[in-house]
Amino acid sequence: MNIIRRSSTRVALSGIAVGAIFAATGCSGDNSTPATPATPSPALVQALDQVVESGFPGVQVVIDGPRGHRVLTAGVGDLQTGTPFAADAQVRIGSNTKTFVTTVLLQLVAEGEVQLDAPIERYLPGVVQGTGNDGNRITVRQLMQHTSGIPDYLGHGTADGGMAGEGTQLDPTSEAIRWQRFEPADLVRRAMAMPPNYEPGARAEYTNTNYIVLGMLIEKVTGRSPAAEITRRIIEPLGLRATYFPAPGETGIRDPHPSGYHSTEGKRVDFTNTETSWAGAAGAMISTGAEVNRFFSALLGGKLLPAAQLAQMRRTVPFDREPGAGYGLGLIHRPVPCGTEVWGHGGSIPGFEVRTGVAADGTAVVVSTNQLPTSQAEFDAVENVFKVAICGG
Repeated sequence: MNIIRRSSTRVALSGIAVGAIFAATGCSGDNSTPATPATPSPALVQALDQVVESGFPGVQVVIDGPRGHRVLTAGVGDLQTGTPFAADAQVRIGSNTKTFVTTVLLQLVAEGEVQLDAPIERYLPGVVQGTGNDGNRITVRQLMQHTSGIPDYLGHGTADGGMAGEGTQLDPTSEAIRWQRFEPADLVRRAMAMPPNYEPGARAEYTNTNYIVLGMLIEKVTGRSPAAEITRRIIEPLGLRATYFPAPGETGIRDPHPSGYHSTEGKRVDFTNTETSWAGAAGAMISTGAEVNRFFSALLGGKLLPAAQLAQMRRTVPFDREPGAGYGLGLIHRPVPCGTEVWGHGGSIPGFEVRTGVAADGTAVVVSTNQLPTSQAEFDAVENVFKVAICGG
């Protein structure tokens, strides 16, 4: 999702959908991922320490690929107990959820159940309508690629960790919204009460409403919820035992998990437990670093989609949240200093940020923090861990 936005100074603010990374490799059906003993590079150790020094409670990096499975942490997963991140810690993965959603939809495209360039009005009549928004002029592809022009039902992050919005936009960091349950149609109606941001197809602008609509599309076509279809088509075949959508009313995270914190106006609040129905198909899922690596590696290795649909997924437009990056259909392509090709997504939600990526040599990386960045220094520190790890750290 995206409570996270980048300001003109590049700071990633509180959010649900920060960009991340990926590119191709196979995956193992074995669900066990014992850490491979290895001496971490001094650069990676230093980068992890800098994350904690910049102000985060803790950070974990999970690396899978040609050099085996490695897990490194710094700081703590819980400020009260001083316990570090568990190696198999479960965290909220935010907008990485979007890639699971598009994978299911592209399977439905391959099965002839959905057409990418059909108007969403064909499948969900009357849903994307109002205040100038018109589902007759917006395609399924445009929703997947954030080129629809429809407004976001969420406000955007501010530099102090708060939220700014207008009209009917939600602030999920507020105490009232934090515990409130929403249906997808409720969220879409909030967006439809605002005029479109631009003409469909004119440009790309990351908007969580797109993926709430796409979740509704999955349910309309299959008769099952996005959570059920993601479980049936992805989670169970890959043996992802710690990856799931929270059940209705399930506000906690299953063990083991770190505590998640949110900092607003300099005050840190324990945000581990929250109702995430406001995030839904745009960012409500929970997983571990190892299982996120396995999912993206399987996807980009051709294990979840036919070649034609994977190729469509990797056709990008300029990504408005990161200069030089491109957004495909639920996938982000971005450059890194070592020059390798990297694909993925990434996500952030109050309490957690999860940056993800797979490099051309099959190295898959997940960096998780148990608080969102609220300054440029914090953002850069986490980004540095990812870059060092993906480039062989």
